[in-house]
Amino acid sequence: MSRMNRRIVLASRPHGAASADNFRLETVPVPEPGEGEVLIRHRFLSLDPYMRGRMSEAKSYAAPQPLGEVMIGGTAGEVIASRHAGYREGDSVVSMGGWQEYSIARGDAGALAPRKVDARRAPLSAFLGVLGMPGVTAWYGLNAICEPKPGETVAVSAASGAVGGVVGQLAKLKGCRVVGVAGGREKCDYVVRELGFDACIDYKAAADVRALGEQLAAAAPAGIDGYFENVGGAVLDAVLPLMNAFGRIAVCGMISSYDGSPAPLANPMLILRSRLKVQGFIVAEHPSAWPQAMAEIGAALAAGKLKYRESVAEGIERAPEAFLGLLTGRNFGKQLVKLG
Repeated sequence: MSRMNRRIVLASRPHGAASADNFRLETVPVPEPGEGEVLIRHRFLSLDPYMRGRMSEAKSYAAPQPLGEVMIGGTAGEVIASRHAGYREGDSVVSMGGWQEYSIARGDAGALAPRKVDARRAPLSAFLGVLGMPGVTAWYGLNAICEPKPGETVAVSAASGAVGGVVGQLAKLKGCRVVGVAGGREKCDYVVRELGFDACIDYKAAADVRALGEQLAAAAPAGIDGYFENVGGAVLDAVLPLMNAFGRIAVCGMISSYDGSPAPLANPMLILRSRLKVQGFIVAEHPSAWPQAMAEIGAALAAGKLKYRESVAEGIERAPEAFLGLLTGRNFGKQLVKLG
């Protein structure tokens, strides 16, 4: 009897907020690997905000997710059959296997080839979070764009998330004052007490942009020198007036507008007035940064100077629900799906 693979495909494109109806669960036979290929059994699936952008046909930095095909996504698992000399059965690997239980990957696909990881060094799930793309994203945006210096103030939106939490902790290790923005008292308490931020503002408790700005100003009395942006919208409007001259803003995400609604800046003149550097980035376009980022993050993790948290949904069928929760902030830390 052939092995079967359960997978989630994109059934339709969302108009406005994404919904469960945009996805479809399918069951298909698991293919056999061809020459130069490996068969991977996924154990964890990574859910990330960028996936919402790929569901749309709007022009972006990457091609849209095709309809009727497996949803794109990072995976961690093990090789269960190999026809490539560089991989053996039992190797732990991270790949872009998508929302499914099994995948075939080519071992000679360059940057897209499965990456072998040492699951004795850290839990396998960590290689999709703090020791994976989110961690490197945090490291690159902070160091290459925000360029923090000891004594400066760094602000981070979505501070309890997989990226934001690492940004703040790395900035603290560089001697900065760090102020987070998160949704809810529980998340803010975690950011301060567990991750070591100096302060965290609950944007959900602020009546409007002005109130949010006043709370941020109190937490950053010397102004803000570096800002790591994951949210956009009202949070960015509250931060801009507090940016010091020649401040640096790393634009990693704009989750407040991922449902297709516009999020115009209230006062873009502040970018000129304060001579700000505002730079968007996609970490996959900076492969040369990965070795140093991974080395520094790994050392901090091993030394107990870096903490992380995960939200785990059980079963491939839970992926759409968990993803929709991620887009509305229901997750806490890195959102994963455990696949058995």
